[in-house]
Amino acid sequence: MKNYIPNAIDTNDISLPADLIELIEKIAENVHDVWAAGRIADGWKYGEERNDKLKLHPCLIHYDELPDSEKEYDRSTAASTLKLIQKFGYEIKRKD
Repeated sequence: MKNYIPNAIDTNDISLPADLIELIEKIAENVHDVWAAGRIADGWKYGEERNDKLKLHPCLIHYDELPDSEKEYDRSTAASTLKLIQKFGYEIKRKD
């Protein structure tokens, strides 16, 4: 086993502007859809309880149906990504 030590870039100094905060939920839903599509492509199906052997997962449902605890994981991924983009000096602007 390798001794992996994560080295995530600290984005705690980045505050997202209001227009980007609005994007978090949209990106979170897409993150879930990308994850679900990958699972389905690998033969996974919906199951009330997760079963790796049978490839069943309770989160293979529409984003709106997920419990908040699962949505929060996707929201965190989305917010972290937006903060990292800003940390690298990029700007995201909506087209009018």
